[in-house]
Amino acid sequence: KLKSVFNDVFNGPNKVYFEVGDSLGYITDIKNHDVRTEGMSYGMMIAVQFNKKDIFDRLWRWSKKYMQHQNGPREGYFAWSCKTDGTRNSEGSASDGELYYITSLIFASNRWGDDEGINYRKEAQKILNCSFSKEGEEGVLPLINKDNSLISFTPDKFGSRFTDPSYHIPAFYEVWSRYAYDGRTDFWRQAATAAREYLHKSVNDKTGLNPDMNNYDGTSISFGRFGGGNNFRYDSWRVPANITLDYQWSCTDRDWQQKYGEKIQNFFYSQGLDKFVDQYRTDGTLPSQEEIMPAGDYPKALRHSIGLLATTASASLMCSHSINKEFVDALWNAPHVPSPDGYFDAYYDGLLRLFAFMQLSG
Repeated sequence: KLKSVFNDVFNGPNKVYFEVGDSLGYITDIKNHDVRTEGMSYGMMIAVQFNKKDIFDRLWRWSKKYMQHQNGPREGYFAWSCKTDGTRNSEGSASDGELYYITSLIFASNRWGDDEGINYRKEAQKILNCSFSKEGEEGVLPLINKDNSLISFTPDKFGSRFTDPSYHIPAFYEVWSRYAYDGRTDFWRQAATAAREYLHKSVNDKTGLNPDMNNYDGTSISFGRFGGGNNFRYDSWRVPANITLDYQWSCTDRDWQQKYGEKIQNFFYSQGLDKFVDQYRTDGTLPSQEEIMPAGDYPKALRHSIGLLATTASASLMCSHSINKEFVDALWNAPHVPSPDGYFDAYYDGLLRLFAFMQLSG
C-alpha cells in the first residue's frame, strides 16, 4: 500500500514529480502552476526516507540551480515559487521550505555520506550559517527569530513579525542539535523547547484546532489572507502530523501531545469521520463565505479533503482512545479521487497522504 501511494506521487498518471534531462527533477503544485520550496523539500524528505538517491539528488540540483540565491543579501535562501522552467515568481523565501531542506540534507548525509558528488551536510550547514549571518540588509533576516527562538513566517521585515503554527517542527531541531555539526547544539535544543511551548499556546483548548498564522505568543493577528488568518485551513492541516512526528522522534512532551491528539480527533469525529470539512474557525464553527480560502483556480468551497484526513489519522499514533483505529481505517480506505465539484489536488493532498502512510507504517 505504501509503495502504491508513493507511486501515485512520483510515477502514476496523476504524478507531480517530473524529471528534466539527465540530472534534474522537480515537484509541481499543479493547481497553482508552479514549483514551490515546500514541495521540493518535501520530495527530498520522502526520497531520503525511501532511499531514492537519484530522486533526491535531482530535486536538490533543481532547487540549487533555480531556487537558491548564491550571493547577495538572500544568499543561502530559496525563492519560494518558480515556474516549471525555473523562472522565479518571487525572490522571497517561505521559512518552512528551508526547514525541510536542512533536515533532509542532514538525513542524506547520514544515509549516503558526503564523498560522492554532493556534500549534503555542507549544503545544510551553508543554509544554517547564511541564515545566522542575516542582519537586515535589504530587509532579509534569519529564519529563526533570535529574540524568541521561533521560526518566522518569512525571513524578512514583514513576515518576521509573526509566524505559522505549521512551521514549528521541534523534532527537526532535535535532529539539527545532534547532526548539523554547526556549533549550535544548545540553541537548537532551546528552539525545540520554544516550539513546543508555542504550540501549547496556539491550539484551541476545546477543539484542538490551530490558526493558519498568529503572533509568536500564540495570540491572534489582526490581518490575514482572505479575511481570516485566524482560521484553521490548508497550512493548519500539517500541525497534527508535525506534533505526532515530535511524539515519535522525541517524546519529550508526551502527556500534552497525547491529550492534544485525542482532542483534535474527537473534534473531527464529532463532525463526521466521512464528512468533516477542511476549513473551520478555531472554535469549531464554520467560516463565512468571505473567510473561505480558495485553492488554485477552483471556486471557494469547503470539502472533505484527504490531506486533512491523512494528518488527523497520523495523530492516532499518539492516541489511546477507541476511535483512533477508525481514523486509520478511513485513510486506508479513502480513494484519492476528485471531489464531487471536480476539485483534485495531486500535490498537497497527495504529499500529505504519502507522509501519513510513511508515519503510520513506521
